[in-house]
Amino acid sequence: MSDRNTKIILEDHRHDFSFKKNRSNLNVIFNRVAFIFFVFFVVSLIYSIHLIHLGSRKVENEINKNIKQPSNKLYRADIVDRNGKYLVKTVSSIDIGISTKKVIDKKKLILNLKYIFPNKNYEQIKLKLDNKNFFYFEKKISEENYEKIMQLGDKSIQPEEKLIRIYPQKNLFSHIIGQIDNDNNGISGLEKSLDENLKNRQKPIQSTLDQDVQFLIRNELVKFNQIFKTLGSAAILMDVNNGEILSLVSLPDFDPNRREKINDLNLINRATKGVYEFGSVFKTFTLAAALHEKLIEPHTEFIDLPKTLTCAGFPIREYDMEIPSNLTAEQILIRSGNIGSVRIGQKIGEEKFKKFLSKIDVLEKTNFDIEEVGEPIKFNWGKCPLATASFGHGITTTLIQLAKAYSIIANGGFNITPSLIKEKKNLKKEKILNEDVSKKILPILRKIVSTKEGTASLANVPGYEIGGKTGTAQKSSIGGYSKKKINTFISIFPTSKPKFVLAVMLDEPKTNKDYIYHYRDGSNIKFKGTPYNTAGWTAVEVTGQIVEKIGPILATKYSEAN
Repeated sequence: MSDRNTKIILEDHRHDFSFKKNRSNLNVIFNRVAFIFFVFFVVSLIYSIHLIHLGSRKVENEINKNIKQPSNKLYRADIVDRNGKYLVKTVSSIDIGISTKKVIDKKKLILNLKYIFPNKNYEQIKLKLDNKNFFYFEKKISEENYEKIMQLGDKSIQPEEKLIRIYPQKNLFSHIIGQIDNDNNGISGLEKSLDENLKNRQKPIQSTLDQDVQFLIRNELVKFNQIFKTLGSAAILMDVNNGEILSLVSLPDFDPNRREKINDLNLINRATKGVYEFGSVFKTFTLAAALHEKLIEPHTEFIDLPKTLTCAGFPIREYDMEIPSNLTAEQILIRSGNIGSVRIGQKIGEEKFKKFLSKIDVLEKTNFDIEEVGEPIKFNWGKCPLATASFGHGITTTLIQLAKAYSIIANGGFNITPSLIKEKKNLKKEKILNEDVSKKILPILRKIVSTKEGTASLANVPGYEIGGKTGTAQKSSIGGYSKKKINTFISIFPTSKPKFVLAVMLDEPKTNKDYIYHYRDGSNIKFKGTPYNTAGWTAVEVTGQIVEKIGPILATKYSEAN
């Protein structure tokens, strides 16, 4: 009995052991099957996703295969500012055309189109459907509307991809960038002068321009065009040491996205194309020429200067009859004396003065990065023309040439070339003036702004050491001169170590009886109304406002450390 019981117990134990062993085997088998199933599932999922992707691509390709692809010949390289911000960009755009021969149901098509484009003139569209073989229904269609219209599945709808030229800054750089024609050829500005380069490169062309500075300067010019009711205005900000132009504005301007008639005289680029008599800004050249030839010094005295003198029967008068009769050469420039400048010009002589003006490039058409550059009127030299040229009367040039000439006088006498394109240049510069000219002229230009005797005290913005010279000139007309004026202020800052030239010109400004002037000398003096229509009360005030706006940017971005 005991043996049997023992056997039973042993058998039971054996059976139990066997069961557990079998159960373990089943688990292993189950796990293997589950793993295989999982792998199969993952592979199937990946395959399915791939098929879906291929299917979607197929559908997309089916939609897009009918799109007429743009020609590479239409591509033009982008243009960016010195910080990489887009001034001009080539982008892809889709136009939607309708092939009327492929229309099956006109009523259904119009009904579907109305749902997507409710504001279209469908009476005109009906006429086009009846009378044309093909017409463009919508140009530069949005992505959303493109998807909607292609979902209609109408074979008459013909998408056409185009490369288009867009100008994201609109009016801001219009005179510099220019325009293209319908055949993708540049017709003005950099679009024209860089035409072949733009067509044959992929990498953007980097300009010297600063979008932020350009924006602020243009804003001030727009504001003061309204205040002084000008016909137009212009401003150039340039690095005196390398000729790089950070800003060039001419008003009125235009939106290059909407092509304008570039022959419109009111849209002339006043900064480069306009040729003007600029008046007393030439007096700086007269003194600089005399210093260059070592004929006089700033302290050289001129005694018994008359208030009026006659040349060839025509009177030459002082603009300020309160000016003293005895002045140094320095004081003549500070007080903007006409007669004193004539006397200095006579000391220089016709040939030397002509040679000096040619040296600083104000007499002939200058080379520049755009073709819209004016050619100064040929000046017929002689005894009386020498006298009038010495104070800026009868002699013409452009604002860009004034900016260049003042830069040469300020930078130690080195020749520079104004430039709109940022590129590595030969750092070797040609010295064309005696270095003493800069050292002696700059403190005088500073006094024109910083002293009460000067004509530009409204531009004495604290912290920027502005120096410069004003110019008020009557515009020539048939048979003489009109009362209309060109008011100009050419400034250099800082005068202790020149970095920038800022040339501001107002075309036919008027006085404003309601404008409030604020002196910037810390006195908090305010007064109302423009007392005189001169550069000292118009162009100088504009310059002061501009420097207050752009000064912090220039100090941050373009300090010596940078």
